[in-house]
Amino acid sequence: MHDERRRIEERVERLHNQRIKPALYAATVPFEVEAWQAPGEPVPFEEAAAAPYTPFAMDTPWGPPWGTTWFRMRGQVPEQWAGRRVESVIDLGFVGDWPGNQAEALVHLADGTPLKAVNPLNQYVPVAHPAAGGERIDYLVEAASNPDILANDFAGPTPLGDVLTAGDKPLYTFRRADLAVLDEEVFHLDLDVQVLRELMLELGEHDPRRHEIMHALDRAMDLLDLDDISGSAGQVRDALRPVLAKPAHASAHVVSGVGHAHIDSAWLWPIRETKRKTSRTFSNVTALAEEYEDFVFACSQAQQYEWVRDHYPQVWERIKKSVEKGQWAPVGGMWVESDGNLPGGEAIARQLVHGKRFFIEHFGIETKGVWLPDSFGYNAAYPQLAKLAGNEWFLTQKISWNQTNTFPHHTFWWEGIDGTRIFTHFPPIDTYNARFSGEEMSRAVRNYAEKGGANRSLAPFGWGDGGGGPTREIMERARRLADLEGSPKVVVEHPDEFFAKAREEYPDAPVWVGELYLELHRATYTTQARTKQGNRRSEHKLREAELWATTAALHAPGYTYPYEKLDRLWKTVLLHQFHDILPGSSIAWVHREAEAEYARVAEELETLTTEAVTALGGGGSRVFNTSPYDRAEVVRTADGAPAYVEVPAGHSAPLAAAAPERPVTVDGRVLDNGLVRVELAEDGTLASVRDLRAGGREVLADKGNLLRLHTDLPNYWDAWDVDKHYKNRYTDLLDATEITVVEADSLVGAVRVTRAFGKGSTITQTITLRADSPRIDFETEIDWHEAEKFLKAGFPIDIRAPHSSAEIQFGHIQRPTHTNTSWEAARFEVSGHRWVHVGEPGYGVAVINDSTYGHDISRTVREDGGTTTTVRLSLVRAPRVPDPEADQGRHRFTYALLPGATIEDAVAEGYALNLPLRVADAAGAPEPVVSVTGEGITVEAVKLADDRSGDVVVRLYESRGGRAQGLLHPGFPLAGAQVTDLLERPLEDAETEAGAVRVQLRPFQILTLRLARTPQAAAQ
Repeated sequence: MHDERRRIEERVERLHNQRIKPALYAATVPFEVEAWQAPGEPVPFEEAAAAPYTPFAMDTPWGPPWGTTWFRMRGQVPEQWAGRRVESVIDLGFVGDWPGNQAEALVHLADGTPLKAVNPLNQYVPVAHPAAGGERIDYLVEAASNPDILANDFAGPTPLGDVLTAGDKPLYTFRRADLAVLDEEVFHLDLDVQVLRELMLELGEHDPRRHEIMHALDRAMDLLDLDDISGSAGQVRDALRPVLAKPAHASAHVVSGVGHAHIDSAWLWPIRETKRKTSRTFSNVTALAEEYEDFVFACSQAQQYEWVRDHYPQVWERIKKSVEKGQWAPVGGMWVESDGNLPGGEAIARQLVHGKRFFIEHFGIETKGVWLPDSFGYNAAYPQLAKLAGNEWFLTQKISWNQTNTFPHHTFWWEGIDGTRIFTHFPPIDTYNARFSGEEMSRAVRNYAEKGGANRSLAPFGWGDGGGGPTREIMERARRLADLEGSPKVVVEHPDEFFAKAREEYPDAPVWVGELYLELHRATYTTQARTKQGNRRSEHKLREAELWATTAALHAPGYTYPYEKLDRLWKTVLLHQFHDILPGSSIAWVHREAEAEYARVAEELETLTTEAVTALGGGGSRVFNTSPYDRAEVVRTADGAPAYVEVPAGHSAPLAAAAPERPVTVDGRVLDNGLVRVELAEDGTLASVRDLRAGGREVLADKGNLLRLHTDLPNYWDAWDVDKHYKNRYTDLLDATEITVVEADSLVGAVRVTRAFGKGSTITQTITLRADSPRIDFETEIDWHEAEKFLKAGFPIDIRAPHSSAEIQFGHIQRPTHTNTSWEAARFEVSGHRWVHVGEPGYGVAVINDSTYGHDISRTVREDGGTTTTVRLSLVRAPRVPDPEADQGRHRFTYALLPGATIEDAVAEGYALNLPLRVADAAGAPEPVVSVTGEGITVEAVKLADDRSGDVVVRLYESRGGRAQGLLHPGFPLAGAQVTDLLERPLEDAETEAGAVRVQLRPFQILTLRLARTPQAAAQ
């Protein structure tokens, strides 16, 4: 029996692959082809149309890496093809079957109208159905010779990831450019056999349905005339029709298919290429929508829509028509599919604001869900942010990649740090690039965790990552699987419809509380450190520019709030938070451009902030505090001299000499300011940190600020992963080439430590203690020339901490420091924002940073019975794939140790380190835009309303993890106040009291207030 089964299966496979598939096209005639190689970067259609073309023959190499070759193709449909379905078939020399990581092309008519793209799995362009015969065809084909970065399966570095290093050797050999007759009967037979054969192979050995399909296929193949595939295809289909017509079981799982094309806004290609990818994919999708009325396509990322609108207006018009017909579903409501951990809280709010507003403005559609299938974990503030933006559901896929633990749910309520819940699904089909294969359908049912409670799941279908999207073959599979015995039922529908049905079906879905931690890709918290630093500093500079621009708009006559500039700069920063840019997992070209963009953003924001501060009037030096907390600290004047100042939150104060309560003393390697005493060892590490406020308590249990260099070669994904075995091999950097006192006065004491190591790398650290502050800063400059190494800075703290706290968006999350279960053990590298905190009752310590995100926190029991909790920051890595020069060169950043810190201290000092006081020439001291009384209420953003009404928008949150109440005092006459959603739309009136707004917050609650000014104040 087994031999007979194998014979049939092998027979069907061979006839399908070697006879049926090659017969898809019944007749062909070649195009006449000419070519023009565009010099340098891509050019507009008009320039390409006017270029000189030369004859081009098939089987000719073409296409240098990242080049653009335009092909002119001319042909005529033969008269005898009248009444047939005629297509153009173009094979650029495709390699493998991944559409997004190799050659692609967009086909235009001679007048510039984009028709459709071609890629390995979508090589046709419709010509006529039916043809009249004699039609003349004239195409201009824009072909991109993008290199296959994954050709070596991530096994080693490649120079192809940057146009500057890729060379100019042609990558592809053009194979085919034909007009062809599609044999529709053979086309459908091909799909009939595919679907049945794949279903048969997934059914159990003892399932009668398997044997029924097997014998039906065997009998059908008897009817296939090998000398006339086309002529016998109808008979074969008739023989298969009964077995295809058997309906699915009433209890069959339901798969809601949603067309999709995951297009990474940058990854193994630069942003400029993504702009073209969107046009190719969206052309294909709109063409498919015209052919299949039941087709529904879900598309996220407003940024990509904007690119198409601006660069491909004809494709944009087709998208709008598809949206009107209900076949195109804008989803996600975000500017891009950003990383889920690294962007700041306000940045994620703006992702949602800019994305949702785009879809409302251009399509009149308010998206209902967050669509983030491919980000590398999701922070625990997301449920609240999603709901505040008006969303009802959340979709992800990546958690199925967990390395250690299987996530226990597919449909569930996700609860965030504030208690907000959002209905969430991640598809058991385990891909966002489904094609409805038999294996995928079987997997969806097998994996589904909610069996017995619910019976439906979602499947995004279509080729993706580099675009491509759904194909007619996938749609044909969906039609055959709509109601087929032995298979789940497939219904193609809008994701909103799926989520509505899923929620109705499963009202008591389980609850998952806290972050969705991905047990993989943990190195994305650290890789490409300059990209991450650019993001962090851009976020804070945007906050600063908005605050002082709002102050100037309220108090400086003639000043105009820079709406357009701030909008554009925010969108630039949001774009670079895409989940393969900010995590550091893109090619060299992407990160080279990202660093340049961040520098440009910083320069422009500095100009905007200076203009706003200057508008307040000159006449004396003042110190501006962008932080939401009062500051008393040392700043540098214009000539570099230190000065001690006190500045209220969100306000300014004169740069006047003030004396701190306790001066700094420096005695060799000992720094003391009356609050803490820091002693450096002979090797430059911290030998001791004593908290003098706590009776001289020793903070450290061992060497502090220990720089440890680990060997770092993960098993697979170099830029993405750090595997646990990295800890097993390391070198402690204890040899100091220089330890020098570089500053010693009553305000600042500083010691510089320099180390050389490895392949010519150096680290210079200035350890600084300032008057009246317990914070110890480590101003760090690294000249990094290592490969496959991981640098950590460790602080072994004499604290028994059952958990650590790490800042995330609009709050913080607690994680156990033990590894009782595999879930805790898997969190050996975690993300945090500006600070992490460890503590025991009555005492805590924070580690603060200005640009890094990766941490690991562990604890050990010492021989004396005490417990050491070690906090380590991940400073820099050196992966070689996909960017062989990742992180090489200079890095400058600061981290700090804060002894005796509460959570509130950590929050305040995190803001302080990331928002340095600004010294500027300004005369007056206008009232701060807003000020707050009440513990735990933290102002995150101050700006003018986006509708240009002149209203002031303030976003604040509870930052300690407890209840908070207080008053928000506007610095202007208040005409009214409203609580709004993130899009600044009113939800309810706010409670006011004597010109102030009463604020009551639950733990980690985010509150957006819209403050109207009196007519007199608004007119000023």
